[in-house]
Amino acid sequence: MGALTHLFYPWGLFLQAAAIIHFIRRRPDTYWLYIILFLGPIGALVYFFAEVLPDAGLLNQSFKGISRGKRIKALELAILDNPSAGNFEELGELLMESGNLQSARNAFDKAIAARSTTLETFYHRGVCAILLGDATAALADIEKVVSKDPNHDFYRAGGLLAQAYALTGQKERSEAQFRQVTGPSTLSETYLNFADLLASEGRTVEARQWAQKVLDKEPTMPRYLRRRERPWSRRARKTLKQLPA
Repeated sequence: MGALTHLFYPWGLFLQAAAIIHFIRRRPDTYWLYIILFLGPIGALVYFFAEVLPDAGLLNQSFKGISRGKRIKALELAILDNPSAGNFEELGELLMESGNLQSARNAFDKAIAARSTTLETFYHRGVCAILLGDATAALADIEKVVSKDPNHDFYRAGGLLAQAYALTGQKERSEAQFRQVTGPSTLSETYLNFADLLASEGRTVEARQWAQKVLDKEPTMPRYLRRRERPWSRRARKTLKQLPA
């Protein structure tokens, strides 16, 4: 092992450093950190093949981000001459994808003021509002969407409606909506929001059951999906740690 480390020097150190940086950013299974540290460049190389290469799609996302930024600037200029609902809708969607929720919400406001009638515009405005902590404003938009399309966005709309009820103190309506949507839906976000509602009522056994459901899905998931679900899995483990057994 020492001879191999010497052979890779100094590139092995750079490889290890890059692997550790990726590990910190992506937070895969903890055992990878030991592999990187104790097996040196060989461990880092194994880590790259197992964890970094599958993330190559993130590079493509970066390029998309650049083109998205250009399109946002082009739309902002176009709106000066043509403040149409369609232009505001597209601008809002791009801003939402880039994580600029407040600006996206403002764009959807203007699209609706310009007489946009598309269900997606109301839904996106509602999602922005609830993620920004304004559940009261989100409620009307998401109720409108779910009343017309109960399975909108693979039942995420229904789950967010239940969350909006919970955040506005309507716990009975929230639980009823969660019960309804968790039948057909397996979204981790919905399960964990339901667990939070149950925990707030002191129903820790049920809350733990719903948080555990998120982790129970992991063994049967394909690897790419487990990677995508990591933030929810971490939140589920945190919830289980906080709730008394």
